[in-house]
Amino acid sequence: LQLNIFERVEREDGEKDRRFRIEHAQHIAPADVPRFGQLGVIPSMQPYHAIDDGRWAEKVIGPERAKTTYAFRSLEDTHARLAFGSDWPVAPATPLEGIYAAVTRRTLDDKHPGGWVPEQKITVEEALRAYTTGAAYATFEENEKGSLTPGKLADVVIIDRDLTKIPPDTIRDAKIEYTIVGGRVVYDRDAKR
Repeated sequence: LQLNIFERVEREDGEKDRRFRIEHAQHIAPADVPRFGQLGVIPSMQPYHAIDDGRWAEKVIGPERAKTTYAFRSLEDTHARLAFGSDWPVAPATPLEGIYAAVTRRTLDDKHPGGWVPEQKITVEEALRAYTTGAAYATFEENEKGSLTPGKLADVVIIDRDLTKIPPDTIRDAKIEYTIVGGRVVYDRDAKR
């Protein structure tokens, strides 16, 4: 229904840089998945919920609909711009948990060690993009933040290892060393020890 409304607005009012988005775009009807890319609608998602909901979702919505629940890969393949966030305080604030969830899809009960609906896994690089440039684009802030580019805000998280070079199952073990916001250190792991 919401995608129909967005499509109608574009048709009747002309194309503009509105950047429509659907927050918590998690349980998507299979026929609607390609429409995100076609319409340019941003699926704003909280990946951690996939490894939580994965424990019960199939029983509630059925196996067919579960195939496009937290449809990270399918949405990425439609060229939709994914935007990830934490949904804190409902879920852990750290993006490391969300990256782990998007890449492994291992449910919290560990009943899906190969990943719940594993065909929906994405790469670490794709998850990082959704948390950075994707999130900034969703809020019209891509010229201010979202990437390490001269002139943009110096908002940086420094992690103790390269997430693209470690086994996905160990992403959760990574530690945030520093958080820098606006060029100022707001978290220093060494100061906490």
